[in-house]
Amino acid sequence: MKKSANQTINGKAFEYALLKSFDESLKTITSVSILENNIYSTALQCFQGLPEKEQVKFEKAADSAAKFLLEIEPRLSNSLNENDNLQLEIVSDKAGQHGDVRDLLAIRSLQKWEIGISAKNNHRAVKHSRLSNEIDFGEKWLGMPCCKEYFDEISHIFNQLSKIRDSSGATQKWSSLGDYHTMVYLPVLEAFTKELIRLEKINPEMVAKRLIEYLVGNKDFYKVIKRVKRVEIQAYNLYGTLSSAFETIKPKNKVTKVKLPNRLIEVVYQENSKTTLLVTLNEGWQISFRIHNASSRVEPSLKFDINLVSTPQTLFTTTLFL
Repeated sequence: MKKSANQTINGKAFEYALLKSFDESLKTITSVSILENNIYSTALQCFQGLPEKEQVKFEKAADSAAKFLLEIEPRLSNSLNENDNLQLEIVSDKAGQHGDVRDLLAIRSLQKWEIGISAKNNHRAVKHSRLSNEIDFGEKWLGMPCCKEYFDEISHIFNQLSKIRDSSGATQKWSSLGDYHTMVYLPVLEAFTKELIRLEKINPEMVAKRLIEYLVGNKDFYKVIKRVKRVEIQAYNLYGTLSSAFETIKPKNKVTKVKLPNRLIEVVYQENSKTTLLVTLNEGWQISFRIHNASSRVEPSLKFDINLVSTPQTLFTTTLFL
């Protein structure tokens, strides 16, 4: 839990560092305002809570990323007139539940334009979604409800976990269950796999596309990943809105549009693993789903750690060394 908490704090701190870098870079050349709400205050507190040396590292990474993005997004620094204000804001995490994974927004209302950034501190995970009796992943992720047979297959497993939790007063640990990977994980993963393939068969061309929209994002964005002595920037230009010109001013680099998939090719277990599925889609997309218990104590739900294994070759990616 401590690692997860630290990751959240560092992530929020990096969001603030990026916001600050954009503000400092732009305020002398265009009208800029910051939406200072509760979300902003939380990010500021996370940043201020870091040791001074860490703050400097975060600022250096953010400055490098902001400088690069200014070069490929000319609308950031160019306004139509004195009333064309650029608003910077940090977005609530709740937006990600609906497929909008952006953490930071830069908005020009007068131009009807915005770009978003997903800020990550040293990790690549795209989602941490749960499975349980109460969660219809088909409806929540894809807008396509799971069938009764899926819930029938998983219900006895999660009901048993619920009984264990309740009878132990929520104190019994997973480690006391023995080989819970085989007893719990495998049947849940089998049911999940079967249902994902069933949904694909009755909704051809839709499941793969909506899966990426849910996991990667339903709006275009830049992913900025802070690592040790470097920053990685990826452009998820799924809908063609990134790196647009401002009047006659063109971006220094043109970001290629990335194709969404329209076919689920296969769902298999990762080699030598009972906990990780590899979902392969067309157009170069592959996703790993690693199932795990989110707590050391038994509870009637499981969590997916979801990562992109491969992306289309057209995905714009660059590394900035610090």
